[in-house]
Amino acid sequence: MKKSFKLEDLDCADCAAKIENALNRIDGVDAATVDIMTRKMTIEAADTRFDAVFGEVKKMIHKIDPDISVVA
Repeated sequence: MKKSFKLEDLDCADCAAKIENALNRIDGVDAATVDIMTRKMTIEAADTRFDAVFGEVKKMIHKIDPDISVVA
């Protein structure tokens, strides 16, 4: 499954790169991209594990920058 989400308050290219690199290291994430220009994140993971993986994604983003919000 591949889904895209808006990242509110993402305002730095360095943060976007850190988030993208960290998300791609999460077990269960097949691919993750973060676009600073559109403030959009795309996550690809198995359908059966997507909800659990997405929970880990949100935790990781909050750990890197607690001001960023993930919007469905």
